[in-house]
Amino acid sequence: MDTTPDNLARICARLVALRAEQRTLEAAIAGLAANPEDELERKRLQHRRLQLLACIALLENLLIPDEPG
Repeated sequence: MDTTPDNLARICARLVALRAEQRTLEAAIAGLAANPEDELERKRLQHRRLQLLACIALLENLLIPDEPG
């Protein structure tokens, strides 16, 4: 992994953006939970949220420093 400060800053900025999108999606999903007519939209949003969580986990793992061998 490239551990330059510029690269780490980009990863952190991307994490902030993804977490904000995740919070927005969670609010939208909660709003749709009461309306059974929007089941397809709710499932689509949940799928996107799971994709975001996977991407967030991947980026967080990139920020963990390698152990010296």
